[in-house]
Amino acid sequence: MILRDAVRVLVSNWDGAHTVPSRRLYPHQWSWDSAFIAIGNARWSPRRARSELLSLFGAQWADGRVPHIVFNPRVPAGSYFPDQGFWQAKAPSGAETSGIVQPPVHALAAWKTHLAEPDTAFLRRIYPRLVAQQEFLRRDRRSPEGLISVVHPWESGMDNSPAWDRPLRAVQAGGASGFTRRDLDSVSADERPTDRDYAQYIELATAYRDSGYTDPGAFEVEDPLFNAAYGLAESTLAKIANTLGLDAEPHEREAEAITLAMVEHLFDGGLFQARDVRTGELTDTASAAGLTPLILPGLPADVAEVLIATALDRFQIKDLPLPSYAPDTPEFDPARYWRGPSWINVSWIVWQGLKDRRPDLAATLADSVLSAVVKSGFREYFDPYTLRGHGCRDFSWSAALVLDMVAEHGLHGLKPSGREAGQEVWSIGEPHQIGDHALT
Repeated sequence: MILRDAVRVLVSNWDGAHTVPSRRLYPHQWSWDSAFIAIGNARWSPRRARSELLSLFGAQWADGRVPHIVFNPRVPAGSYFPDQGFWQAKAPSGAETSGIVQPPVHALAAWKTHLAEPDTAFLRRIYPRLVAQQEFLRRDRRSPEGLISVVHPWESGMDNSPAWDRPLRAVQAGGASGFTRRDLDSVSADERPTDRDYAQYIELATAYRDSGYTDPGAFEVEDPLFNAAYGLAESTLAKIANTLGLDAEPHEREAEAITLAMVEHLFDGGLFQARDVRTGELTDTASAAGLTPLILPGLPADVAEVLIATALDRFQIKDLPLPSYAPDTPEFDPARYWRGPSWINVSWIVWQGLKDRRPDLAATLADSVLSAVVKSGFREYFDPYTLRGHGCRDFSWSAALVLDMVAEHGLHGLKPSGREAGQEVWSIGEPHQIGDHALT
């Protein structure tokens, strides 16, 4: 069954207190992966969801940042690059980490975990850490316009998006040499960033590391997905504060402010764009990140209507699982990392934003995601036209977010089809059939 297979993926990728994204390519703990994984775990094992988040925040830095990787000391050095030897960073807990961050979707994960199994002790423990995460972003990354910047494409989560092509022109990669990519040991080069892309990524990370993780360097971009996640975090923190008997008004005020700033500075009339802080220019690209502000509760209705029209027209969401980049562009590539393939996490974010505004489209999007999984398994990403799976197999957030989608949407619109390479067709179960007993 699709649900039991999803649990199987999460169980097989469980590493004692957290879940790895995949055993081969991503053997450590990743920040926003853990948030999405917690959302799925909350549907069948809330205790694992709590452990996932508390484990991640156990590696939070003193300045509040939540690093995008927490390294597992049991994994042999060199199994992943760039590893802890490259980043040279430690949290106060002693955990070895990277020095950059990822979109702050963790407050939503904590709240959904609480809703699945109310636990105010858990909320009291994690709330101040979530607040510190937001305070770091305000203090270190906020522009005069009130928007939050990312200082590396890896911080956006959508690493290889064409949205970064223009800002990356300022990055001279001549000094980044002598490293060995480990990703190509597991995944075809045709599906991954190019060597030039990687050289620029390493150049940026090296410069940021050598500044003591204080100087943003040559890349500083206000990303719509990151800012939408930040704004949603504030709305969610208001709910947590109310539950704990604390003052929610500062969170509500901040959520409203970031939404207004995004509409004023990042919305081009059809899609939200990233803005290059160094030039002040919008990137004028067609990333699905530009649709993710639909998740903001306070997004003006007229702006939401335009985004939905763009999703229907340029991203073809009535016919396709959401592509990560618009198919009507020359940059679109249905198989290469973040340059066109459909990813379940971005589809899930847009689905969240559609559920109340356009439940019919939300249902269509959920059905298309589930169809891709039925055809190709819990892959890292999918060709939006053929539904062929790419990247890692048994990818954790794909399994986790399918559990969450099925719990709310069900499986009624799903048409089973054959899977790749002669794999069996899954049978369909019900959400209540899954529980902690699956571990035994």
